[in-house]
Amino acid sequence: MGLFNRSKKLPADRRPPLERDERVLAWAPVAVGDGTVVVTNLGLWLPAAERRLGWHEVHKAIWSGRELAITAAEQVAERDGYLVMGDRPVDTFELPEPGAVPAQVRLRVTGSVFHTVHHPLPGGGVRIAARRAPGVDGVTWTVRYDPGTRTDDPEIVAETDRMVRAAQEASALAD
Repeated sequence: MGLFNRSKKLPADRRPPLERDERVLAWAPVAVGDGTVVVTNLGLWLPAAERRLGWHEVHKAIWSGRELAITAAEQVAERDGYLVMGDRPVDTFELPEPGAVPAQVRLRVTGSVFHTVHHPLPGGGVRIAARRAPGVDGVTWTVRYDPGTRTDDPEIVAETDRMVRAAQEASALAD
């Protein structure tokens, strides 16, 4: 199986439990074990995962030329009009025959981002983002604080609320 040869179908024993409208776009076996990274129109199935990671849940994806490193986001708090997100541990997979997996991951993660901006805050900063989730109308607004930012400081929370509202209003005007 060559680097660009993905004409073969994903073997049935490596196929995750797809939803009715979910399609496999690319796949690649991992170097160690019998795991497979599977890219679909709805998200990313990682080896030994019990569920699909939606494109809007992927905070960062890095392709080294041999390894795919995925940093997924997790909700740590919910505030009025947005979610506060944190990073889960990085999952790294060596893909000796990556095929279209890296390109599809990049395309899908980037395509899920509707709006993103970083603002400095005392002691750190915050990234405000609006992401599209497959099969869901509209966007989900999230914030991710830089390490060291005091997320429990009432002034930081109030400033974050103000910045998110301003981003939401600006994006509504752009529609």
